[in-house]
This record gives sequence, structure tokens and C-alpha cells, in this order.
Amino acid sequence: MICIILVAGHGILLEKEIKKDSSGRYTNLQGVPKALLPGVGGRKILTFWWDALNTRQLFSDVYLVTNADKYKHFERWATAHDFPVENIVNDGSTTFEARLGSVADFELVLRNKRVNDDVMVVAGDMLFQDQKFDLSQVLDYFKLKDGELAIYYEMEPSERTESRGIVEVEKTTNRISRFLEKPAADQTSSRLASVVFYCFRRKTLETFPQFLAQHPDVNSRVFGQYMSWLVNETDLPVYGMKLPTGFQLIGQVGLADYEKWLSFFSSKQYEQAARKVITARAYARIGLIGNPSDGFYGKTISMTIANFWAEVTISESERVVLTPNPLCDPTQFGSLSDLHCQSRKEGYLGGLRLIQATCKKFYQYCSTRGIALAKRNFTLKYDTNIPRQVGLAGSSAIVTATLKCLMQFFNLTDKDLPKPVQPQFILDVEQEELFITAGLQDRVVQVYEGLVYMDFSKDIMEAQGHGRYEWIDPSRAPPLWLAYLSDPSDSGRFHSNVRQRFDAGDKEVLDAMKTFADYTDQARVSLEAGDAGKLAELMNMNFDLRRKIYGDAAVGQKNLQMVEIARLHGSAVKFCGSGGAVVGLCSDQNNLVQMKRQLQEEGFVVCDIIPYTSTPTGNNGTDLLPGNTADSHGNDNH
Repeated sequence: MICIILVAGHGILLEKEIKKDSSGRYTNLQGVPKALLPGVGGRKILTFWWDALNTRQLFSDVYLVTNADKYKHFERWATAHDFPVENIVNDGSTTFEARLGSVADFELVLRNKRVNDDVMVVAGDMLFQDQKFDLSQVLDYFKLKDGELAIYYEMEPSERTESRGIVEVEKTTNRISRFLEKPAADQTSSRLASVVFYCFRRKTLETFPQFLAQHPDVNSRVFGQYMSWLVNETDLPVYGMKLPTGFQLIGQVGLADYEKWLSFFSSKQYEQAARKVITARAYARIGLIGNPSDGFYGKTISMTIANFWAEVTISESERVVLTPNPLCDPTQFGSLSDLHCQSRKEGYLGGLRLIQATCKKFYQYCSTRGIALAKRNFTLKYDTNIPRQVGLAGSSAIVTATLKCLMQFFNLTDKDLPKPVQPQFILDVEQEELFITAGLQDRVVQVYEGLVYMDFSKDIMEAQGHGRYEWIDPSRAPPLWLAYLSDPSDSGRFHSNVRQRFDAGDKEVLDAMKTFADYTDQARVSLEAGDAGKLAELMNMNFDLRRKIYGDAAVGQKNLQMVEIARLHGSAVKFCGSGGAVVGLCSDQNNLVQMKRQLQEEGFVVCDIIPYTSTPTGNNGTDLLPGNTADSHGNDNH
């Protein structure tokens, strides 16, 4: 592949204002080409580009095209930076009026150097915020797509569309559907700005002479006009790739704008460096009603709880380091007996595998979705107090917290990885990478947090690819208690055949799932009306129906014991998830005290539930109210 750097522009405004500046700060920059001015961190803008292009020998040749007026500057820069002088092409122009235009300069290099290969083209006078992005990701994505590639970024609020080429990108394919050269704000809702940073296939190079023949006016011979023509008037596919950094061409800006953008990008880089440690939490959840129908086109209500959490911390480091948790990923033991005891109780699968799988899937997602990541390494460590193997969604909490950290560290937003997609991403980590049987319900409530009603009806799932969910004010929930097994290895859980029966059309199972969904709708009404008595009745009915279709062997003796003790003291009770923990509602305080005492005497752990919630937001930052949706589907087996 060939790379061509464009530095042939005659941006006279900035040069004139530097010459007229009376402060004395820019005396040494008088007459210096824009591409050789200091960028972020004081390095010449062009030097950054050359270092990035030359580091890993990504290109067979790199060419630079300039004008005759500034040729000597670039010749001297080339000898000082080990750039082959013979690869500098002089377009012969000496004034702005005699300029060729960026497309004609590009086509000159193609002819002069007889280029017959794929080509990347960049503007060498382009300031940008993050100088650590990996060009190899751009090339890999270009090879993945059967088309041309245009780099874009999300504009800052202060930037105006009238100063940029704006792209509209199809969400599923990343194909650019429209390219608008400096449109008015009312012409498009897109805030995705294209910059002179493109990749072209060899067979597409023949379109450049065609474009130039159709556009004799030099004002039209710029890449913004060419890309607009290529996208809007030809059948050639052009795809977009987002860089999580801002860009600013300084070709036609004045001194004040140059100073403004240099200061802005420098401050952004400082803010990123100052944010050395990022910490994120995800919380355990309880299934209040409807589970396990979430995996069977049913409906559920779930809630995150503040009692238990998983916390992940990320910080920049020289290499990528995943730090084992000494409690969850032990490598040292007091004795062989200690190893045996820990292995029997905790198993062999700690949280480190979850973090590693999340990192792998995160890079894969960004690579296939056209999101280039900065070349920043990091150290990840985690902690959690969520009890293992009792159905409180501990595994997905670690994955969720890790994803939050990675997104913040690499400056990704919900527009890059939309909230409706995040639960599916988390589920894919567990299912595809680690073969953990799970569903979407827990991931949705852990991503959005709070008390959430979820509808997984088949028609909704098939129509929009995810369920419909609505936020319920957590203050509507009555006081709840939680009990769980102190030693889940003795839970006696057996495999059930409910999934096979459902897939085979077993009427009993199909009817049960519809009934669970009906319980959920009734429970929602009860919550909103403050009817704790009806909610308690529905919780008991939920457990009884689950026991009926799954059988006592699958429910487990210890789980049944918790339920029996709770009911003996007049408390409603049901599974939080797949078993190992139960959630209950007891309106009589005296009975509640006696029930807790008996559960504790039998070796169970009991606590009052503390709901956790944050401000409900939808995919676009709007309140999570009826009509806002996200991916939701499934049940959890952890």
C-alpha cells in the first residue's frame, strides 16, 4: 500500500498573521509552512504523521506533494527526519491563485510515481487531539471492507457543520450514505465530520482523472467535493471509520484559530493524562418477578442492589496487564488441604478470565465496527463482594464494569457502543468466549441500573431485535430481604429439560411462560399502586409455578429449605435468579425477625436489600420511560 501526504496548499492567512504578530512569540515561525508548525506537545505536525506512518513499515512507499514556494522547507525537513527526498513531488505552483487543488495534487503523484496500488491519503497540516491512535487499525478495517474508507470524528459542540465535510453513516454496515460538503446546520442532523484522511482501492484511482475532467474549476478540485461526488453520484461503496479524537485542518485558518485549536487539543490531552485512574462499578441484581420467562419470550422485573458489587479499575501503563484478585484468582495456598478446600468451594474459574475475554471482545468489536483505538496500554484490576454461584449475576457484573472502564479509557461514548447493544456485548463475552449459559435480562438491568420492567414478547423481539423495557421508580418497591447459601457447592442443583420442552412446543411449558409474563404485568400494576400484598401473592405464585415445571431436583434441597422457612413465617419468597439466593417480602416485622433468626441458625446468610439506582437514561440520554428500548432477553445461571 502507498501513502500520499498532502502539503501543497497555499494557506496565506495564517502565514500573514504570523508575520504581522507583534508579540514576538512567532518570530521563528515566519515563512514556515503550516505542516511544519508546532502541533500538540510542540512536535511539528508533519513529523507526527511521518513517525506514525514509518513506525511499523505499513507502506511500501510514502510520498509527499508540496508546492514550489515551500519546497525547500520540506526538503530540509526530509533530510533531518530520514524521509527520502526523492519521494517529494513538487507541483510547480508558487501562489494561491496558481494552486492546483488537493485532488489535482494527489493525481499528480499518481502519474509522477506511476502508482498502481491501494493508497492512503492524509493532509499533513492537520492538528489533532490524540497522537496515539494506531494506523494499523485503519488499514485492517480498510482491508476488511470491499470499498473506499473515509475517516471521521464526532465534532465538538463549538464546531459548525458549515466548516466541515459531514458524513451520514449507516449504523449496521458503516457505509456512508451521504457526504455533504460544509452543509448548513438544518441540512443534516449528523455531527460526524470527515477529514482529509482516506483509503482508496487501486481500481478506484481511475476515477480521479474522470473527476478532474468534470470539474475544471480549481475551487471544486478539493477532496471534500471529490468525496461528495464519489458517495452521492457513483455506485462505489465508501465506508466510514471513526477515530476517537478531534481533527482541525489549519489550511485556511488564522492565527487566533490556530492558537485556539492548539490550546484546545493540548488541554484535552492534559485532561486525558490527568485521568490516570478510572474506576467503574456494576451491581448485583434480583429478579423480582417473571423469571425465568425472560429466556422464553416472557416478561420480567429486575432491580440492581447496592449490597453487592463488582468494581474494576483501569490505569495507563507500559504494557497491558491484567491483575489477578488474590481472593478470586488465588495462586498461593497455605497447604494442599487449603488448595483442596478453596477449589471445592470456589471452583477454578475466577474473574480474570472475564476481564481478559472482555478486552478481547472489546478490541474485536471496535475493529469490526470501524472504531480506531488509541495506542494506549493499561493495567486492569478488579474486586467484588458478590457471592459466587448463587444467581446474583456476579460474572456479568465484572464484565459490565470492565466494559465501562474500557469505554472511558478509550474515550468511547454510547454513540460508539450504544446502550441497547451493550447488554448483547456483555452476553457475547460470556457465551461466545467462555461458554457460560446466560441471557440478556441481567445485563440490561446492570447496564441501565435501577428497577426495570422488561417485555421480551416474540413479536417485539422479532420486529426490533431486542425487548422493550421501562423504568419503574425504585421507591415504589416495598422493603425486601435477601437470603443465600453460604456454601453454594452444596446446593444440589440439577440440569433441567425446560429449554428442550419449550423448543419442542410442550404446552405445559409454553403456558407457564405466558403465566409468568402475566404475573409480571400484574406486579407492575401492584408496584405502581403500592399494593405490597398483591405483589407478595404474585411472588409466591411465581415460585410455585417455577417449582412445578422445573421439579424439586432442579430447584435443589437447600433452596427449598430457604423457601419453606420463609413461608413458615408468612413471608413471600422466590428465586433471585437461577437458584442459590431468594428474595422475599414480609410485612410483619415480628415474623421477619424470627424468620431471619431461623435462616441464620440453618446456616443461610440474610440481609436487607438496599436498592441501587442511577438517573434513568435511554440511548440518546433521554429519560428511560415507556417507548425507550434496549436489548433484553434471557436468564442468568450464575
